[in-house]
Amino acid sequence: MTTKLSAMRFTLIDRVCLLEPGVRIVAVKNLSLAEEYLADHFPGFPVMPGVLMLEAMTQAAAWLIRVGEDFAHSTVILKEAKNVKYANFVEPGQTLTVTAEITAQQEREVHFKARGEVDGVQMVSARLLLARYNLADDDPRRAETDQVIVQELRKLLALLYRPATQVV
Repeated sequence: MTTKLSAMRFTLIDRVCLLEPGVRIVAVKNLSLAEEYLADHFPGFPVMPGVLMLEAMTQAAAWLIRVGEDFAHSTVILKEAKNVKYANFVEPGQTLTVTAEITAQQEREVHFKARGEVDGVQMVSARLLLARYNLADDDPRRAETDQVIVQELRKLLALLYRPATQVV
């Protein structure tokens, strides 16, 4: 049986700038006027929807989990968002810099403190709880799907994060 995944869901992280496994991540989302959702949000006043700012923080936190555990789980999802505070709008042409820091970990859950800034000014902040698991945990027949997902996620990370190499 061959497992094939359809195209990856949308990605709200354009680049991972800093990655300290098990500690924190800094990533960026460059907001372009070409983003389709801006035509509707809002006509004449395009801004990044708050739910997508929250999703960008969630995606950054998920990368931190994946790398910190060497992609041990195929699935990382947002379980809870608390104390979400929106301070300002993110407009086309601006870069949202997202930082997520691990505050606690349990077997299947990781707690984060996350924020999004534009030019050093905070736009959004939240406390996030992400859950991690494999599809095969509930159905062993899905182990191959887990492997395919992890393989695709590793490819995506290679595009998003290119750590500086040291020349000796």
